[in-house]
Amino acid sequence: MDIMHPIAVIGTNAWGGKLYGKAIRGNYVSDEIIKSAMNKAKECDIPLYDMARDYGFGKAQKMLGEFGASEVFVSAKYTPFTHYKKGCVRKSLEKDLADFKRSDVDIYWLHLPTDIEEHLAEIIELYHEGKIKHVGVSNFTKEECELSKKILEKAGIPLYGVQNHYSIICRDWENNGLLDWCKQNNILFWGWAVLEEGLLVDPRIKKSSTMKFTFKRKVKKLAPVYAEMIRIAEAHEIKVPQVAMAFCATKGVIPMCGCRKPEQVEALANASKICLNEEEIRILETAADSANVRIMGADIFRRFVLKPKKK
Repeated sequence: MDIMHPIAVIGTNAWGGKLYGKAIRGNYVSDEIIKSAMNKAKECDIPLYDMARDYGFGKAQKMLGEFGASEVFVSAKYTPFTHYKKGCVRKSLEKDLADFKRSDVDIYWLHLPTDIEEHLAEIIELYHEGKIKHVGVSNFTKEECELSKKILEKAGIPLYGVQNHYSIICRDWENNGLLDWCKQNNILFWGWAVLEEGLLVDPRIKKSSTMKFTFKRKVKKLAPVYAEMIRIAEAHEIKVPQVAMAFCATKGVIPMCGCRKPEQVEALANASKICLNEEEIRILETAADSANVRIMGADIFRRFVLKPKKK
C-alpha cells in the first residue's frame, strides 16, 4: 500500500473489551477475530489503522501493538482538550509509541484546532526528530486548514491530509469548499463516520445498538435514503453499507470504517474500488437533502475547541 494513495482506512473506535464493544457496537468481538481481520487487511492491501488514546477505553492502541503494529501503517492523534503546555504533544506521542511498540507513527493528526500554532510547533519538532512521518489535521475548518498548511510549509513539511466527518447525509465540507481545496492542493481528505456510526446500513437487517436507539426517530426519516441505497446496492451486487463507502470513494474522500471482522475489511476494500455513476450520486444526494437528517454533524466537536488565550 502507498501511504500517499490509500483507498480506505480501518477505524478502531470499537476495538477493546467486552463492555466497550457492547456499549459502542452492541456486541463484543474477540481478539482472535480482530487478528484475523488484520490478516485480511494485509491481503486486501489496506493495512492502515486509525487510532486514538481513548478508543476502547485506552485498550485499542495496546491491542495494535500486541498484534503487530510494526507490520502495518499507523495513524495516531493528539487531542488538545486543554490549552497548549510545553511538552504536552511529546508526552502523548511517547505514550502512543510505547503502546504501538514502534519508534514512529506514519501519520500524526492535530485532532482539534485549539492553539494551532503552538501545538503544530511541537509536532514539527517531533517530525524533524523522525518520530512522525506525515502530519495532518482533523476537525478543522477550511480557514484553519489553510493556516496549518502555511505553518507546516514554513518548516518544510507538507500538510498530508484533513480528517473530517463526511457521509451521504453530511457533505458540509464539500459544500463549503474544503474538499475542493484539498484536491487542488494535493491534500488527502479522510472521511470518518461514513456510515454515521452504523446508521447508514441495511434497515431490513434488524440489529440493536446504542446509536440506533438514540436516533430512532431520525432513522425513520432516512427511509428515502435507505430505499435508494438498497436499489443501488442491488444494481452493483454489493451490500447496502458498501454504497455509503463507494459514495465517498467516488467523491474523492478516503472512507474510514470501523472493522473488527475479516468480512468487514473485505467489504470496505471492495467498496472503495467501486465508482458510482453521476446519476447514482445525484439520486443519493437528492434523497439525503430531502430527508434533511443530521446525526453526527460536521461540527460535532466544535464545542471542545477552546478560545485563544488573551495575550
